Amino acid sequence: MFQRNDTVFMPSVLRLTGIPGLEPVQAWIGVPFCAMYVLALFGNSLLLVAIKSERSLHEPMCLFLAMLGATDVMLSTCILPKMLGIFWFHSPEIDFDACLFQMWLIHSFQCIESGVLLAMALDRYVAICDPLRHAAIFTPQLVTRIGVAVTLRAALLVAPCLILIKCRLKHYRTTVVSHSYCEHMAVVKLAAEDVRINKIYGLFVAFIVLGFDIIFITFSYIRIFVTVFSLPQREARLKAFNTCVAHICVFLDFYLLAFFSFFTHRFGFHIPPYVHILLSNLYLLVPPLLNPVVYGVKTKQIRDRVSRMLRSVGAS
Repeated sequence: MFQRNDTVFMPSVLRLTGIPGLEPVQAWIGVPFCAMYVLALFGNSLLLVAIKSERSLHEPMCLFLAMLGATDVMLSTCILPKMLGIFWFHSPEIDFDACLFQMWLIHSFQCIESGVLLAMALDRYVAICDPLRHAAIFTPQLVTRIGVAVTLRAALLVAPCLILIKCRLKHYRTTVVSHSYCEHMAVVKLAAEDVRINKIYGLFVAFIVLGFDIIFITFSYIRIFVTVFSLPQREARLKAFNTCVAHICVFLDFYLLAFFSFFTHRFGFHIPPYVHILLSNLYLLVPPLLNPVVYGVKTKQIRDRVSRMLRSVGAS
C-alpha cells in the first residue's frame, strides 16, 4: 500500500474494531452471541433434516422454510467466526478483498431471506384465497425457479456495491472499520473520496429489496385477512389464521429488526455507536435463532417429525 496526503492508497488489510465503546466487555458479549449461533445452527439443521427425511413435508411451504433455514445458517456463519476472533482472540485484521467478499455474502443472504419471505407470503395467499389452484400453481418446478430467482436477484443487486468500492474508491482516510463485520456503509465511510454514488446505490438496493418485498407481503396479508374473516365458520377462520401466525412472527422479527438497524444507522446521529452495531448484530443473529423455534412450535407436521427424530436418537 502507498500513503499520500495522510491517506492510504488501496489498503490490503483492514482492521475491524468489534463494538466501539464496549471493548472491555467484548469477551463477555461473545458468550451469548456464540450461544445464539450454536442454537441457531442446531435448530435450523434439525429443521432441514426433518423436512428432507419426511416426504409429507415436501410441500411448497416447507420447501421455502428449508430455503429460509439454509439461508439463516449461511448468514450467521458469515459473521460470527470472525466476530468471535475479534472478541476472544484479538484478531481484528481482515484482508481487504476478504472483507468485500464477506460484505457481498452478508448482504446477498439478507436479500435472499427477504425474497424467500415474500415467496412464503405469496404461497399462503394462494393456499388461503385460491386453495383449489394451489397445487397447480406452486409446483416443484415453480418452487425451484423461485429459489433460483431470489438467489440471482440478491447476487446481481449486491455485486455492484463491491464493484463501486473496488473501482471508484482508491484513497482511504483510515483502515479501521468501526464495526464487528464488513457492513457496506461502515466500509464506504473509510474512503477519502466522494462516496455519494456508493451511498445512493446502497439505499437503492435496500429500497428495491425491502421496499418491494414488504409492499407485496403486506398486500398479500391484507387479502388473506379479508378472505379469512369472510369465512362463515368460526373453526375455518381459526384454522386459516393459525396457518399464518408462524409466518407473521417470522416476518416481524426479520423486518422490524431490519428497520431498527437501518434507521439508527442513517438517522440516529445521537445514538451511541455501540447501539448501532449491537442492533446490526442482533438483526443477523436473532432471526436464525427464532425462525426454527417459531415453525417448530406452530407447525404440527414439523413438530411431530422432530419429536420422532429426537425419540429415536434417545432410544438408540
